[in-house]
Amino acid sequence: MSRIARKPLELPAGAEFKQVDKLVIIKGPKGELSYKTHDAVTVSLDGNIVKIQPDESNNLAKQMLGTTRALLANMIIGVTKSFNKKLQLVGVGYRAKVQGDILELSLGFSHPVHYSIPEGILIEVPTNTDVVVKGADKQKVGQVSAEIRGLRPPEPYKGKGVRYSDERIVLKETKKK
Repeated sequence: MSRIARKPLELPAGAEFKQVDKLVIIKGPKGELSYKTHDAVTVSLDGNIVKIQPDESNNLAKQMLGTTRALLANMIIGVTKSFNKKLQLVGVGYRAKVQGDILELSLGFSHPVHYSIPEGILIEVPTNTDVVVKGADKQKVGQVSAEIRGLRPPEPYKGKGVRYSDERIVLKETKKK
């Protein structure tokens, strides 16, 4: 059994655990997430500890044990605290604003770029050049952040574009005469 799978998974106060056959549903103040577990593992609740047990007859049991535990841990964190990613817009005239469920970005193109915000994701714009993507689902927050970054990734000569706040861009040296 992996080291990750051996760690106990504690359900904090405010989070509810529900299981219907192989579907695990976790509710919390920040939302509700569900995950269909693999046939090789069984998930059960003992008090406020979530237990994940392998099916010894299945060869995939060891592989899916750590994965299932990590996904359930991320679900619990997501519904209680939520995940967020910060993006920065670097460039002259680059700015963002939220109008309803659409993120409007000015990224140096001849037209503004409109990005429709998916359900379950909250996007905040504290300043014109900062975008914060929040949500309960870690995968969805990362995917939305990557899609926004992909609209204008940072270029290697001046560093202009959309970047993660903790991302370091290595600038190339310009051509010499």
